[in-house]
Amino acid sequence: MTGDESALKPYRWVVVGASALILALAMGSIVNGMSAYVVPLEETYGWERGAISLINVSGILGMALGGMLMGAVADRIGTRPVVLIGVVVMGLAYLAASFAVALWQFYALMFIAGAFGAAGIFAPIMALVGKWFPIGAGLALGIASAGQALGQGGVPFGSALLIKSVGISGALAITGGLMLALLLPLALLLRPVAALAAGARVPDESGYPPIRLVVPTMCLAIFLCCTCMSVPLMHLVPYIQDCGFTVDQAGGVVFLMLMVGILGRVAFGKLADIVGAIPAYMTATAWMTLLIYGFMLINDLSAFYLYAPIYGFGYAGVMTGVLTTIAANTPPSRRGFAMGVVTMFGWFGHANGGYIGGALYDLTADYAVAYGLAALAGALNLVVVGWLYWRIRGQRAAAIPA
Repeated sequence: MTGDESALKPYRWVVVGASALILALAMGSIVNGMSAYVVPLEETYGWERGAISLINVSGILGMALGGMLMGAVADRIGTRPVVLIGVVVMGLAYLAASFAVALWQFYALMFIAGAFGAAGIFAPIMALVGKWFPIGAGLALGIASAGQALGQGGVPFGSALLIKSVGISGALAITGGLMLALLLPLALLLRPVAALAAGARVPDESGYPPIRLVVPTMCLAIFLCCTCMSVPLMHLVPYIQDCGFTVDQAGGVVFLMLMVGILGRVAFGKLADIVGAIPAYMTATAWMTLLIYGFMLINDLSAFYLYAPIYGFGYAGVMTGVLTTIAANTPPSRRGFAMGVVTMFGWFGHANGGYIGGALYDLTADYAVAYGLAALAGALNLVVVGWLYWRIRGQRAAAIPA
């Protein structure tokens, strides 16, 4: 082992830690951070929940559309400057949102925060983490992804407390200020592998399945699984409020669910290193699909606190499964492209599920149909991923000499 290769080992965990913390606040805000604002905005302005849900949808669509552009920029100028740009854009967008009083203003600002902010953070960071771990990336990606779970639980919970204390505008302003104050220093830690390992061995890219098979199939799979998971992510808080509980009680349930999800993301990352990326992904998806409709059978707060963490542990492994599947089945030279394209469809799925949940509630005054469709999307995802697993195994078996 060379001196450069030895130097990689300790610093790569600094990259993982910084990545997890950046993803916590940035992705927690853009993916489902607006869930805490649904009922307050409805009560303050009289807007329908479907229209309010489009605020979250606009941010996720922006992130989806901007992902490939920002990923390509990161390939050219490096991950660190792109992430710095993303943090600044997100922080300023949230500060500006604190002055918004019309739906179109929220739509525009969240779209900008997604397209030029979060899009410059998620895929470039995940691609960078994978490059620091050419072998056994599952655990590292699971830890980085756990940061997102921390944010998806912590941001709505913290936002609910802030809304209660300082109102909608104050909560948005504080969130934007924290992004600038906390994430800019962390982004400076995202050093490229080449900075410490100039002249390191070029990884062997033979033996990977065709990218034309993996990427389109994973695009469909992640669209379905993110449609499934985004319904409770965006609408579990308002559903619990509809059961007669306060926004901070509802936020506490989601916070607990996603805190347990931190363990799930790490556990499924380790499971991917043991049994393979696709089997781990299918296990997490099956867990989520089987349990998601159970929320509709609960109307007691203590039961929510018991059931949500059980669901959350398995649900959380889905995104880790997606990331490890891409990392394990795409060559390093094209992994950034693959990560950007596939996750773009994931954000489309998040936007789709988030909007469907609100629109079907407006039509039926109930969330049962939305959660039922979410379970169906999860089941279809299992079929798609199972087919991909079968195809890859068949191709690898055919490549082994008799």
